[in-house]
Amino acid sequence: MQWQTLDSTPSLLPLYWRAALKRKITGSTLPERGCRCRVHVDPKAVAAYRRVCGFADSPMLPATYPHILAFGLQLQLLTDKAFPFPLLGLVHLNNRIRIHRPLGGVGDVSIGVYAHNLQPHAKGATFDIATVVEDALGLLWEAQSQMLCRGVKLEGQAPNNSVLAPGPLNELTRWKAPTDIGRRYARVSGDYNPIHLSAPTAKLFGFPQAIAHGLWNKARTLAALGEHLPAANIEIDVEFRKPVRLPSEVILRSSAAGSSGEWELKGVGDLQHMVGKWQPIA
Repeated sequence: MQWQTLDSTPSLLPLYWRAALKRKITGSTLPERGCRCRVHVDPKAVAAYRRVCGFADSPMLPATYPHILAFGLQLQLLTDKAFPFPLLGLVHLNNRIRIHRPLGGVGDVSIGVYAHNLQPHAKGATFDIATVVEDALGLLWEAQSQMLCRGVKLEGQAPNNSVLAPGPLNELTRWKAPTDIGRRYARVSGDYNPIHLSAPTAKLFGFPQAIAHGLWNKARTLAALGEHLPAANIEIDVEFRKPVRLPSEVILRSSAAGSSGEWELKGVGDLQHMVGKWQPIA
């Protein structure tokens, strides 16, 4: 793995321009190169993120917040000339985060991102975006986001990935995903994907309405689970199923609090938007 070390987090606007210009698949192998830099945690930005995602005030960073710190680096990686797939049109299938130590008192951290694990899929190919966050004591937080790129032709059989199937669950709470949540989340995350912003921009990409960001759904769910979850030594997996169209109401059903558990996020007519589980890091 070769690392490109940046002096600061990349500016997003030029990267969005690069993303808009690249519409074709240009290869079928992933570059063995990652991006990394030091990032400062801004308390005001964290507070704005808490408000949008429903997290209570706490000395701990929200479990999903390192994704926000890493977003510019991920965009840099995925819009690089050497990256073979266009960013627009990628589908986020699942996400796993691991919190190794409590996310309290976090100031400056080192963040690295890279892509790996390219595999055939029935609809194209999948790959993982890996994100690693370290502080002065070492590994603090890490994540894997599995992405689908349609239309890629790879040799071999698509693997049978395990599917999360929650057991008996009870309704914990419900909330409304308002029409403007995609724009509000974009302002705190930097993720201005058109499918999330408005019905007209979503229709350009085949969606009848705007849909909520998958990572907003996950963050809002973890905010609602709150005290159910351990603060560290925890792995949190989700599979994104059907998108949450905006506006809509969703229902969170969960197992009891403990070191491990499961949940699902459902919509109207028993539509399953997301399933997830938490457990100690193996």
